[in-house]
Amino acid sequence: MSVDLKPLDEQVIVITGASSGIGLRTARMAADRGAKLVLAARSEDALRELTDEIERGGGDATYVVADVSDREAVHEIAATARETYGGFDTWVNVAGAFLYGRLDETPVEDMREQFDTNVWGLLYGSLAAADHLEERGGAIVNVGSVVSDVAIPLQGSYSASKHAVEGFTDALRTELEADGAPVSVTLVKPSQADTPYPHHAKNHMDEAATLPPPLYAPDAVARAILDATERPRRDVTVGGAGKAMSALATVAPGLMDTALAKLFLPLQQGDRPARPDAENNVDGPTGSLEERGDYDRPVLERSLYTRLAERGSLAAVAVGLVLVALYVLSGSVRDGPSESSGRA
Repeated sequence: MSVDLKPLDEQVIVITGASSGIGLRTARMAADRGAKLVLAARSEDALRELTDEIERGGGDATYVVADVSDREAVHEIAATARETYGGFDTWVNVAGAFLYGRLDETPVEDMREQFDTNVWGLLYGSLAAADHLEERGGAIVNVGSVVSDVAIPLQGSYSASKHAVEGFTDALRTELEADGAPVSVTLVKPSQADTPYPHHAKNHMDEAATLPPPLYAPDAVARAILDATERPRRDVTVGGAGKAMSALATVAPGLMDTALAKLFLPLQQGDRPARPDAENNVDGPTGSLEERGDYDRPVLERSLYTRLAERGSLAAVAVGLVLVALYVLSGSVRDGPSESSGRA
């Protein structure tokens, strides 16, 4: 069955994890484009401030304080959307919990907490959305990661959770298609994004956590998410670097393993000691309306590869192949120039 999605300015959109990073940028961008919003996160102060900000700007939003690892809380999000706006047209699952550390040095209890949010929380949201949209139509957008395809050291538990997200999302899509449901199910897989991710992560390393380059602006991810609310997409990778990693892992997995082992450990360890007492989003809410991190590395504001891929352009294939070649020839994880000189 074909899926017809409404223009963004005619939609009600649910966004989980709306208080920081990608979720926050997506909420602000959607509000600017006229969507009505149901915002969910654990931090009531941040949600209230964001809702007030959107309404002062002429937008329409409400919020629900919810921990998505609690299924009843997820049902409350859906109920609020029905009570406030008569329902919703798109559900975006962004909420996530972050961990750094070797697998043998990370408490299993922390991994379980991470899975409760990243996997079960997304599963609860997707099922609630599917139940609501199966008759009326709409979109489910799940935020995975490049590590849905390529597991990386020091974020092994996070990688495993995002592999689970990809498997669940693909299965849900095919089951809804088999039922003839007019529901688009999209998996968005960001490359490393300039968000507070490592600062909100629970860190079991001796060093402060950071992200490997290149970094992409959260705007690039938000644009991909909102594109999927209006145009059915199976999946989209945000950033040529991530596409190159996924492609290389497929065609030369041994080479990718070697690159990860040699490059990705030091690239995720900062030059300062870790702060064991730092606030983290595994143990509790950390939302404070922060979209970006404070990295001293270049940030790519746009991804040429992603923009081409969103339009089904064959040029995207060529860009992807070039990036894979650069990976192989240079042994580097950098797939593009700095924000001042270009895009990738």
